[in-house]
Amino acid sequence: MTRTEYPWLLPSAMADPELPGDQDARFRRTVRDWVVDITAFLCAAGLGMLTISTIDADHSTTDVYVFVDALIGAAACCALWVRRRWPVGLAVVLTLVSPVEPAAAGALLVALFSVAVHRPFRPVALIGAGALAAAPVQPYLRPDPSTSFLAATIVGALLILLVLSWGMVVRSRRQLVVTLRERARRAETEAGLRAEQAQRLAREDIAREMHDVLAHRLTLLSVHAGALEFRPDAPPAEVARAAGVIRDSAHEALQDLREIIGVLRSPRDSEGDRPQPTLTTLDALIAESRPAGMKVALVNHIADPEAAPAATGRTVYRIAQEGLTNARKHAPGTEVTVTVSGGPGQGITVEVRNPAPTEPFERVPGSGQGLIGLTERATLAGGRLDHGPEPGGGFAVRAWLPWSS
Repeated sequence: MTRTEYPWLLPSAMADPELPGDQDARFRRTVRDWVVDITAFLCAAGLGMLTISTIDADHSTTDVYVFVDALIGAAACCALWVRRRWPVGLAVVLTLVSPVEPAAAGALLVALFSVAVHRPFRPVALIGAGALAAAPVQPYLRPDPSTSFLAATIVGALLILLVLSWGMVVRSRRQLVVTLRERARRAETEAGLRAEQAQRLAREDIAREMHDVLAHRLTLLSVHAGALEFRPDAPPAEVARAAGVIRDSAHEALQDLREIIGVLRSPRDSEGDRPQPTLTTLDALIAESRPAGMKVALVNHIADPEAAPAATGRTVYRIAQEGLTNARKHAPGTEVTVTVSGGPGQGITVEVRNPAPTEPFERVPGSGQGLIGLTERATLAGGRLDHGPEPGGGFAVRAWLPWSS
């Protein structure tokens, strides 16, 4: 016999593996367990005392038999205190003892109930069949003068079936409660995971927006500050113009940062109070880049930019903004071409191209997260984005976004 074949026969298997609440029951008794055990002991003892009084009322029974019956009945009742550790073994022993000892019948019923509660159907059916087979043996060996053999057999069988059925109902209810608790715990865990995922996605969106916006503003600041550093003898008008651009870019960066922090602090979904960029504001983006010394050519084939969906137009704007930022950092002094084409039903295609730089320059460090963020943004919008070096040198970013007709 191995543990995997008959785990319900071993003392360490007292706890039903299908009922997680039973796993700790074999190690300690709670207040409820003590109340249940005492109640079961008193019920079995009461039935045993009733049986002893019936036997004692029969004048054909000697005092020695009554004493032995009382002693065995008391031992059977006391044995119920180990029913939580040895339910199957106790039920088998009491099934063998009860046919010859009527005072142990109450303890047998309690043991059968315990087996039905704590064990699966197979051992319950086997032990129950044995108890039913032994039911007619007791009235045959120890008949009750006031009850017929048939009536005693039927009553004994009905009591056995009753306690077994009651125990299996209790077991089913416990399994249902355990299942519902597990489902509730799983649902709570899944809800927490969904909330964490939503928070993570929100953080990624905010981080992507912060990168797209602030990187553009800060590169403008870097270009103009670098121009002032390397040309300290520049005319006052040019210095004033560069300082004005720096001031405006810093003001815009602060506004964007304040807007993003407001979104972080606000519990509601908000895009901020400032108007969001669209396809119609693409000209302003290009005009903003030219004072920094960039050579930017915009080729816009969209006949009606205002008719483009707001979300699609905002994505096109962010792609062009990131492309200009990368060209400003990695290919300063080159001419950047921004091409936008398409229409309803065809989608929108945006390309940002720049040739390779011809003069040495001080490289601005970059993490490469901007292009990754653009790829995710285009994918979420239902489009696609490609980027990479050009065959003749330079770099290009190409994206296609849907525009329903």
